[in-house]
Amino acid sequence: QVQLVESGGGLVQAGGSLRLSCAASGSTFSINAMAWYRQAPGKQRELVASITNGGSTNYADSVKGRFTISGDNAKKTVYLQMNSLKPEDTAVYYCHRQTVWSTISYWGQGTQVTVSS
Repeated sequence: QVQLVESGGGLVQAGGSLRLSCAASGSTFSINAMAWYRQAPGKQRELVASITNGGSTNYADSVKGRFTISGDNAKKTVYLQMNSLKPEDTAVYYCHRQTVWSTISYWGQGTQVTVSS
């Protein structure tokens, strides 16, 4: 199995930046997309950003222009550069890997991002 470990979360003041990283262990041969999700208290988990094997990226409207997702071709590491952070960005951020099989994907344990005003 693939195991994902997130890091880089923490406490930052509004307007600041953080970079999240997610390292994968195990076989990533079947991975065809990588993504970051987040879940704030009282809200459902939402897709923040994704990147395909071809490098195409997509972002939630709320983070466009502020966040950048990137990853290597080996799909071992995915990053989320977060700039101009807002208190509304406060959430637990989860790394996700989707395989070519729709029913098989992998999740990290989550990393807390807290943005103070």
